[in-house]
Amino acid sequence: MRERATASPRARSTRHMGTYTVAVAAASPRSVRPGTAPRIGSRAVLIPVKAFDQAKRRLHLALSGPERADLSRAMAERVVSAAHPLPVAVVCDDNDVAEWARGSGALVIWEPRRGLNGAVEAGVNHLAVMGVAQVTVAHADLPRASDLAAVGDAPGITLVPDRYGNGTNVMALPTDTGFQFSYGPGSFARHRAEARRLGLAVRILDRPDLAWDVDEPADMVPVAGTGPADAVPVASTGRADAVPVASTGRADAVPVASTGTRSS
Repeated sequence: MRERATASPRARSTRHMGTYTVAVAAASPRSVRPGTAPRIGSRAVLIPVKAFDQAKRRLHLALSGPERADLSRAMAERVVSAAHPLPVAVVCDDNDVAEWARGSGALVIWEPRRGLNGAVEAGVNHLAVMGVAQVTVAHADLPRASDLAAVGDAPGITLVPDRYGNGTNVMALPTDTGFQFSYGPGSFARHRAEARRLGLAVRILDRPDLAWDVDEPADMVPVAGTGPADAVPVASTGRADAVPVASTGRADAVPVASTGTRSS
């Protein structure tokens, strides 16, 4: 998930992606409502999720509206699954997302019209009230996400940058620090500066599975492989590597652009 001021010229593709499916273990629906504060443990994962039918509009040259919604949902399911065994809270302002989150066993934190930074801040505050001491904030557009629990296994603040070293795809931090979130272009540098301002130790993790996010056609990778055409490895270096589109069963590919401002 990224907020941008301007977009650099990028390679574009008119190919359509295929089916995106991810198996997510079922869990009992839970939700957070005003005036209630159930305890869910000392650690949790917070995922801000935009309305699926409004997400990933920059993929319009490669995917139809319903396909973009399906992709957004599948990536979010992947991130929820990657949080295991930690409990998950989804902060959102969309009824369909809230229903999906409850069905996935996540807590729902309803924060309408807050924007990304405001929604994350409100979500962290909700979790603090519920007894969570450390939260891992993960964006919902990470198709290769895994083992989010390991991000928060160190004291202080842990930052996982995107593959360009510009945005912040995942971070783990104590809930009582008063940390000011600053997503948008250059957020990784700003979040490091904020940690220093607070006097907190900072750990930087280079995690290829968490560094890859999806916003443009050149970013697209299958969420779950279905055959040999899906088995092409994806590099995390920002070089012009190719990733499969998996639209026809052939080894179709789109280039991964190596330039441009990318931020979360």
